[in-house]
Amino acid sequence: MVAASRVPVPAALNCPNCGGVIELRGFSHTRSAVCIQCCTILDPSTPDLKILQQFDERMRVAPLIPLGTRGTFRGAKYEVIGFQVRTIYVDGTAYSWHEYLLFNPFAGFRYLTQYDGHWSDVQTVHGLPTYTQVAGRKAVQYGGRTYRHFQNATAETTFVMGEFPWAVQVGEENTVDDYIDPPNMLSSERTGGEINWSLGTYVAGAEIWQAFQLKSPLPPARGVFSTQPSPFAGKVGKAWKTFLWLCVAWAALMAFFVFSASNKEIFRSRYHFSQSTPGEHSFVTDVFNVEGHGNVEVELRTDLSNNWAYFNLALLREDGAQGFDFGREISYYKGRDSDGDWTEGKAQDSVVLPRVPAGRYYLRIEPEMDAQASAQAAAGMAMSYEVVVRRDVPTSWLFWLALPLLIIPPVVTSVRAAGFETQRWAESDYGTGSGSGSSSDGDDDE
Repeated sequence: MVAASRVPVPAALNCPNCGGVIELRGFSHTRSAVCIQCCTILDPSTPDLKILQQFDERMRVAPLIPLGTRGTFRGAKYEVIGFQVRTIYVDGTAYSWHEYLLFNPFAGFRYLTQYDGHWSDVQTVHGLPTYTQVAGRKAVQYGGRTYRHFQNATAETTFVMGEFPWAVQVGEENTVDDYIDPPNMLSSERTGGEINWSLGTYVAGAEIWQAFQLKSPLPPARGVFSTQPSPFAGKVGKAWKTFLWLCVAWAALMAFFVFSASNKEIFRSRYHFSQSTPGEHSFVTDVFNVEGHGNVEVELRTDLSNNWAYFNLALLREDGAQGFDFGREISYYKGRDSDGDWTEGKAQDSVVLPRVPAGRYYLRIEPEMDAQASAQAAAGMAMSYEVVVRRDVPTSWLFWLALPLLIIPPVVTSVRAAGFETQRWAESDYGTGSGSGSSSDGDDDE
């Protein structure tokens, strides 16, 4: 009970204009008070409660946190004693934000600002920041952090309610410069020759609602605010780090499959072919043994030049239990033109047959060529080709197919993070949408 008696009791005054009751919660700190009933700004320090200003009733704005509301915020119990609306004008359009003055007799003053559902906790800075530059743009350093310049604007007070530790007036203008290092904003307000600095920190609306035990829900946040923490903070670096580790695992796994494959040659033979040779062109090779398990590669190496050939092929089991039919077309052309030498195609090709069971096999081969090959054969230019069969060859196409999939997550994360930052800066003095002002006034609400 002794401690309770030390808490000052608010004083009550009567408005000289309408007789309404004005309760002063800021005690000796109050330099101006507003009569809610008649929108009259008074000087409570004068015996006759001098009227400083009276503004239009139509300017009235209802605060989301009613005056007199008490709540525990950042470890201390505060009471909302003042409320004002500040506005900037961009291309003739007004953009406004709300400022709430909190007071604790022992902890002093602090402010809450709200724009488009985004809240900030603001306190006065007594030290002076140091001016510098970042990437050729204005910046300041304070408290070991560097704040980049976001916006310059002229802010006008367009509505007030409650009491304030300065002589507040509707129509008062300040030149505001905002510097950001999310989630913090360092702001300077210049009035005449006086400059005041404040430091704001982004606060979730849910924390405000909980701290003051509000009955009505607060409006949801819209858009991206200048100091809003990025949901991708730290995720881009982690995504690319994970990608690098996956690449290492990918390379190691591919190397294991490549080097662990036996790649054993089980058949090789050379043949000659001419389209003009009469009779059946298909034939079968000698039988060869396919051992173990895995795939089988059939490679064709030709001496084709400015011609093509097609091979009808079949890998057949000696006992007739299984067969694999396939075909390959090989073409190779070369020449010279005004741009120099050129080539097209290759004189060799191969095909891999997956999961060929062990056993004794032979190849059935039926080659064919362009009709002009007959004339070439007559000139001694028949095609020669070699057939090579290997067991358990290394295949990496599945690994190369998987590689682009690994890069998708970090690329998507990077693009989304960049998009978030683009929205953050879009309406700053340096953004593409700096003329629209929809976010810029939110930046000034610190």
